[in-house]
Amino acid sequence: MNTTTDEMSRQDAVPASASVLSRLFPAVALYWLMTAVAIALISLPKAKDLIGPDNDDVMRLVEIRDWLGGQSWFDLMQYRLGLSGGTLMHWSRFIDAPIGGLIKLFSLFMPVEMAEGVAASVWPLLLIGPLLLAVGFASRRLGGEADGPRVMHIALGLGALFAFTCMKFRPGALDHHNVQLVLAIGITALLADRRGNTLGHAVAGIATALAIAIGAETTPFVAIVCVCVAARWIWQGAGFASAARAFGLSLALAITAAFFATIPPSAYAAVTCDNLSLGFFSLSALGGAGLFSLACLPARAGMGIRLAASFVLGTIIGALALLIAPQCLGSPLANLDPMLVELWLDHVTEAQSITAQMQQFPETIAGFYVVGLFAVFACALRIWRGDDRGLHLLFLALVSASWAVALVQIRGSLFANLLSIPPLALLIADLQKKARDNPKSISINLGFVVATLASVPVVWGLGGVILKQGIGSASMDVLAMENADEDNTCGDAKDMAALRVLPPGTIAAPSNRGAGILRFTQHRVLTAPYHRNQGGMLAELHIGMATPDDALALLKNAGVTALAFCRNDPQTENLIELYRDGLYASLARGELPTYLSPVRSDGRFQLFVVNEADPK
Repeated sequence: MNTTTDEMSRQDAVPASASVLSRLFPAVALYWLMTAVAIALISLPKAKDLIGPDNDDVMRLVEIRDWLGGQSWFDLMQYRLGLSGGTLMHWSRFIDAPIGGLIKLFSLFMPVEMAEGVAASVWPLLLIGPLLLAVGFASRRLGGEADGPRVMHIALGLGALFAFTCMKFRPGALDHHNVQLVLAIGITALLADRRGNTLGHAVAGIATALAIAIGAETTPFVAIVCVCVAARWIWQGAGFASAARAFGLSLALAITAAFFATIPPSAYAAVTCDNLSLGFFSLSALGGAGLFSLACLPARAGMGIRLAASFVLGTIIGALALLIAPQCLGSPLANLDPMLVELWLDHVTEAQSITAQMQQFPETIAGFYVVGLFAVFACALRIWRGDDRGLHLLFLALVSASWAVALVQIRGSLFANLLSIPPLALLIADLQKKARDNPKSISINLGFVVATLASVPVVWGLGGVILKQGIGSASMDVLAMENADEDNTCGDAKDMAALRVLPPGTIAAPSNRGAGILRFTQHRVLTAPYHRNQGGMLAELHIGMATPDDALALLKNAGVTALAFCRNDPQTENLIELYRDGLYASLARGELPTYLSPVRSDGRFQLFVVNEADPK
């Protein structure tokens, strides 16, 4: 039986007369090298720090340091974050391991701090390779034997632009979302198979399990992937049974291995909705095993029997979901304190809904949503015309699911835009061929140009910003289509140097500065912007909004030894505006309570030590 690896190798086995770059692997290697070099040349020379600017990049480094420093593989507690006892993080060691391995490797030749920076720079650039490989493979499959190389090159160009303009692939990006993007397009490429390749679907099952293990954000995508595999088995029956069995069995085995490899025995029975736990593990394993069992039905079982059996399996899994993890059927942030929703979550760009984004930054809406919608219509048109219906149904389902997620949380648009590349590359290739055959047709040539530009998210994003703010607003930040969640007015090197002089203690600082303090000092911090740290985040907010007299008791209760006040932090500014009688508003006016002693600092933080006893 043909394997996916054999198929990829066959695609490289073109006649000697054909161009080397018509082959999959040489073409991907070239685009990878060009994209990585371009990103490095633009980003690294002006970088003040080799670790990414996002809080998640910094916190990931802190987590890896703790692990390399001796903290157990199974212990994800961040002991220096939050109230007494620390904060249990929900991230996966599957991301810590390769980055930690790179740090260990580079530390053999350079100081550890430099090794961390080099590893953080190399990691996202390495991921561009498998991203482009999956994009090229999926697009080549869509293009078929005749047009595969042409469609592949168009898709690789679009994929290179995607990586170039996406912050998740910039040097220093340690966040797990880049790996999730690679897995999403990789799973899609493996499933985009006309023959129903067994090994390819087995690998897709493993990748699906890994996507679940790395982060709960991909749960809707994973659910649609499983539905697509089951639906294809229902439709094709025995012809697809081997591939369905391979997918189901590998999913069940891989998710089981991931569960026992990363979850400590003490947490086996725990159900959490933001990471791999009993809920996601049991439902995924049972679903995979159930699909394997169904695909073992006799070949003579008709479509009606397959449909009925699948309905029964779906009903059982749904009932088990209600029994095992009913709290996980909604948003994992549903239990977030209303105050945190108002003062924190509503200001996190990637968590915004389309309505919230439209109210705050309407100029970015097209960049987030138009390309995915364009791909949905392109797939629907192909299906209506009867062109490769099976493959386009797959892309329609996966792009639509990601686009729907983006309506609720804008981060889903990255997945929708990425998954849109193969079907849009095929459309562009068809229009290119028509334009070449009709060089004098203005309408055909114009349609080709418009379709090409319309398939690039940054064109829409940049266009919207220019229309609102003018041509001078064009920059790499706009190209990345990401709004900075952080204001870099505090937390610089001088601030950290001043904090390091203080005896180790607990620092109350704005949540956007917490991860940096953990990275650069030995202090514990009350808050950092993570939903599992609700207690610490609320404590810091209440300190800032309380009157100076009431704030002292709150500082003492939280064990705060020093306060790092940042007047220009967006969240602090909000508290100052809302609570004019609060401690932060008093400090902004220069009114210093007697229980705070200022500490000299050359940085932007105003540092105050909390006295053991109020001098009053």
